[in-house]
Amino acid sequence: MKPGIIFTGGNDKGVVEWSLKTPGFIKVLFPVRSSVYSLHSTRNHPFLLAGERSGQVNIYHFEEQKLISPLVHHKLPVFDMKSVVSKNELLIASEDGSVSVWNLDELKLVYNFQVSSSTVRVISISTDEKTVAFGCKDNLIKIYSLIDYSLIAILDEHTMPISSLQFSTDGKYLLSGSRDAQLKIWDAKDYSLIKNIPAHLFSIYSIAFHPELPFAATGSRDKSIKIWDTENYSLKKTISIEKGDHSHHLSINKIIWEPEGKKLISVSDDKLLKIWDIDLQAD
Repeated sequence: MKPGIIFTGGNDKGVVEWSLKTPGFIKVLFPVRSSVYSLHSTRNHPFLLAGERSGQVNIYHFEEQKLISPLVHHKLPVFDMKSVVSKNELLIASEDGSVSVWNLDELKLVYNFQVSSSTVRVISISTDEKTVAFGCKDNLIKIYSLIDYSLIAILDEHTMPISSLQFSTDGKYLLSGSRDAQLKIWDAKDYSLIKNIPAHLFSIYSIAFHPELPFAATGSRDKSIKIWDTENYSLKKTISIEKGDHSHHLSINKIIWEPEGKKLISVSDDKLLKIWDIDLQAD
């Protein structure tokens, strides 16, 4: 990720570069052949990866300022991608129910394993990079070891497909969101369920922990963003049209905090990108 810059992708056949400082549109970074379902920027390599509906993963090389050879393996949409810095590996999750593992230096396929009989929608890697969690369309969360990719646990408390998943920054918890609108907090040591929160009215599509402060944000198909106090998971703030905010008027699909944690960024089916300045110290 370039400082002060973010990238978006959707069904308009291009990955777009935006400035957070101005803020505003900079340029279309590169074209794609089909809708972009996922974007991922690698930490130790100058790559921006775009997973397409076609199953192809495009690679933009920032230093060379061009697209290089894509990763071609999956035949169905790529829903999420995450890199394992300590192993120099990239994980790609697909609608085909499998996860492919790639070496980031050589950009070669290392391993492929079947996680689910249906879509693997979302990936979250623990802060110590010892485990990885996969959220699936069959309502299950599956925990694997990042040492040998063996299955550790299956979490089956949600009643509908998993749509968001995130380990906490302190490594203590795993949060999951589903089309059942429930936010569940799991103990990251033994994966026992600590708390269930009826957080939204519809699917929870995104969970984002603040990089420094004890807060997490959730974004939902119900068009709202909610901020939670992660010390007790009480509701801190709600942002929505119904509350008079200039919020999105369609489903919120992704939220992220900028690295400094000063602003929250959201994108929606309404084709808008919004930047929020949230006073987290206010009651």
